[in-house]
Amino acid sequence: MYTNRGLTFIETLIWVAVFVSTMGAIVVSLLSFYRANTYTIEQAQAVSEARRGIERSVQQIREISFASDGAYPVISIEPNQFYFYSDIDSDPLVERVRIYVEDLYLKQGVTKATGDPLSYSGAETLTTISEDIRNIDQSVTTFRYYGVSGDEVLDGDVTAVRFVTIDLVVNVSPDKLPNQLTLRSSATLRNLRN
Repeated sequence: MYTNRGLTFIETLIWVAVFVSTMGAIVVSLLSFYRANTYTIEQAQAVSEARRGIERSVQQIREISFASDGAYPVISIEPNQFYFYSDIDSDPLVERVRIYVEDLYLKQGVTKATGDPLSYSGAETLTTISEDIRNIDQSVTTFRYYGVSGDEVLDGDVTAVRFVTIDLVVNVSPDKLPNQLTLRSSATLRNLRN
């Protein structure tokens, strides 16, 4: 009896087709998995960075105080910018601080008191606190200000502000799911309780 131990040409073609199809499916699955995880990792990093930024900002807002030159602690209140005095670096002088949203960034500007008599006429040092902030795109107010009775301060009266909330909308890529994440925190202006 004659037995053939090899594969015929047709069997070889079928085997190659099955192998190529299987490898193609594996590659497509790996690429899809990689894309999904890349977005997830980027979004998690952006949220973590925003969380650290909001915590640092809230701490500075809580420690709001009269300026080294005697000026009132709150300079101006706007929906996407808060301007105030706070000792942010634990030195003997109080700094002028501006926290604001610009484009896709939460930024901070700091001006140190210098001279004799002390003044805040020096250059403002700018730093980026967080990226991928979508407050402007989504028309979300970053800062809300409240008075002693808990009513929102809407008239710009800086002397009425006793409590501040911060909302940050974070999203690395708005065209991908999941949608943005909103972080919220608040601070009582400890040195302005009365």
